[in-house]
Amino acid sequence: MKKKILIALSLLLGLSAVSVPANAQTGAHTGFKRVAYFIQWGVYGRNYHVRDVDVSGAAAKLTHLNYAFGFVNAEGACYSSDPWADWQRPVPAEQSVDGVADAPGQALNGNLNQLRKLKAKHRGLKTMISLGGWTGSKYFSDAVLTPESRAALASSCIDLWLRGNLPGLEPGAGAGVFDGIDLDWEWPGSSGAEGNIIRPEDKRNFTLFVEELRAQLKAFAAGAQLTAFLPAAAAKIDAGFEVRRVFRQLDFATVQGYDLHGTWEPQTGHNGNLFTDRRDPNPVKYSVDQTVRDYLSRGAPARKIVVGVPAYGQGWTGVTGGGDGLYKPATGPAPGKWAPGSEDYKDLVAKPGKRYRDVRTGAMWLYDGNEFWSYDDPAALLQKAAYIRLKGLGGSMMWSIDQDDARASLTSALYSILR
Repeated sequence: MKKKILIALSLLLGLSAVSVPANAQTGAHTGFKRVAYFIQWGVYGRNYHVRDVDVSGAAAKLTHLNYAFGFVNAEGACYSSDPWADWQRPVPAEQSVDGVADAPGQALNGNLNQLRKLKAKHRGLKTMISLGGWTGSKYFSDAVLTPESRAALASSCIDLWLRGNLPGLEPGAGAGVFDGIDLDWEWPGSSGAEGNIIRPEDKRNFTLFVEELRAQLKAFAAGAQLTAFLPAAAAKIDAGFEVRRVFRQLDFATVQGYDLHGTWEPQTGHNGNLFTDRRDPNPVKYSVDQTVRDYLSRGAPARKIVVGVPAYGQGWTGVTGGGDGLYKPATGPAPGKWAPGSEDYKDLVAKPGKRYRDVRTGAMWLYDGNEFWSYDDPAALLQKAAYIRLKGLGGSMMWSIDQDDARASLTSALYSILR
């Protein structure tokens, strides 16, 4: 059955059916990475817990769970942005992976203890602490400015998150929770969140920090992993990353395959189209495929490129241009449950309106005559998974697992092809 699916999707991708690799036809294990981010703050308003990764069936279908985020402070050290969520909050039985509540006085509570329980249940699952993110990257540039500061930052991050020396707890209380570090500096050498420190030297210093961190990780534990999240735009790649040299140090890198268009733009567009859309009126035409090509041409090994996919949509309102709504003017972001212009997949599937699909670009969208939402459904992810497999790439990464539905429909679609 998998062979038939791959051949059908390869035709949609414009690839010859005979190009389906032998291991894809036989179903042999090929080592694809299936990564998802778990957001630290999801335990609050979203009421999404580590236990939900398990009960939805997602945990059994992932190879890596990235915990977002650890921050870097003005002193150039790693720290927790929310110790309560991370290791202080007593987790009740109904939110616990094994159904056992945190007991008074136990060594470790919170999300980290639940991640430890999740790993005990799913022995093949790796958990990574992800450092930075959109709101946590302000001081990276300062922290990697000199050899001494790079060494200090690497040591700080390993001590806190891997050795598990968490403030207020016994030394080593958090040891064994994380298997490695994921770097999510947004972005070296180019703009990210307002107020971020940016320098032209960031590009070289990022490389030097990755090399320093890799060396310290090897000294800490032979199997400790190192990954990074990298941008889609060629301009940001060239401003911040010595691609060939950085990839030598990484186990793999997840590349941005979403936010290709969004509500910071005055007209609608695709959130994460697989191929370049000839209809796209923008001067720079983004696509997942173009991003992959950009990294390959700069020296990234195909098998270390893990493609990011969204579990959310980008949405505009006041889209009255008629037709299918694509590339039409909008008055602003559409209302969203958690943020304007953004909505989880699990909520988008219930929205009214007509759904459109363009298999030539690997994109789908919803338009009701006023609101326009660009998002991926399981069929879109099947197409992307086939592309990943047929191109010999490293796997998939989802932002973020809480946005999938209770049956892990998006995670399952990726798993059906990338295993």
